[in-house]
Amino acid sequence: MTQHNMQVRGIHKGFGAFQALDGVSLDVEAGELVCLLGPSGCGKTTLLRCIAGLEKQDRGSIVIGSRDVSNLPPQARDYGILFQSYALFPNLSVAQNIAYGLSGDSREVVRARVSEMLELVGLLGSEKKYPGQLSGGQQQRVALARALAPKPSLLLLDEPMSALDARVREHLCGELRQLQKNLGVTTLMVTHNQDEAMLMADRIAVMNQGHVEQYATPQQIYNQPATPFVAEFVGQGNWLPFACGQDGSARVGGLQVQLPQAKALQQGRLFCRPEAVVINPHEGIDNQFHAQMRDVTFLGNRCRMNFELTDLPGLTLQAELSPEAMPRLASQDIRVALPSSSLQVFA
Repeated sequence: MTQHNMQVRGIHKGFGAFQALDGVSLDVEAGELVCLLGPSGCGKTTLLRCIAGLEKQDRGSIVIGSRDVSNLPPQARDYGILFQSYALFPNLSVAQNIAYGLSGDSREVVRARVSEMLELVGLLGSEKKYPGQLSGGQQQRVALARALAPKPSLLLLDEPMSALDARVREHLCGELRQLQKNLGVTTLMVTHNQDEAMLMADRIAVMNQGHVEQYATPQQIYNQPATPFVAEFVGQGNWLPFACGQDGSARVGGLQVQLPQAKALQQGRLFCRPEAVVINPHEGIDNQFHAQMRDVTFLGNRCRMNFELTDLPGLTLQAELSPEAMPRLASQDIRVALPSSSLQVFA
């Protein structure tokens, strides 16, 4: 398949008084898989539909490769799409579903392409079956094969895993990602599931209220969230309010804390991931607090511990460790640390 990049510039879309998209811009590199991630109503599906030509943006442009497709009808935009519901034709066989977008080709070309797609998605031998005879995972593979059969420049995925159970979803996420890499097809995927986005994406656009809050790699989204919304939406986190005194030192409650860098803020919030909390730290680690352990939850590959800070009643911390790294606690009174290198400062 020929690889194409895509540029989305200043897309606005309103529905009456509701502004679904407010100046969204994205660059998607050729062969890249980008996830649009966010809660329901954030605008991610509306953006996908504008790119597909299923909705008409109020302002802005969409360029795929060197073609400005902003005002073209869907059939002229050269993309394949996989819907949340798969949208297979129940009265057509698997082979007929896959061949649906190949009607302009000769019978021999269509037959060869269908066989190629069936082999690609691991369904050789199922060509005569009907969608109702397939599992959810198999239906998804057929829908994907149909989307890829015309060799599109762009693949659009609208919540493609939402109808599958957790185990099948994780397995197919890996398969779909490997298939996308092998084909090199530029792909835009909508999801509200952060695990899917983290597993599959080269880059993630985290959306909120019609805006892109951060557009970065999964590692950057998780480790350096750009806004409080991204920090709260992706993964778990701890928040502690701080204020700076007249001497410039920062304090959480009555306790002095070391910030990761100088900030021109009189007050704000400190953020860190649960796995960054150090339990029973050595003396060289900064930002140590007395704490009382309230509970431990076993989560299979990790343990989640909740603490209340002794000197700051009402402030709690969450820490996560592997079961093997769980400390043997002689009592509930321990020390925890929030190393300044693991903190982020938000206004």
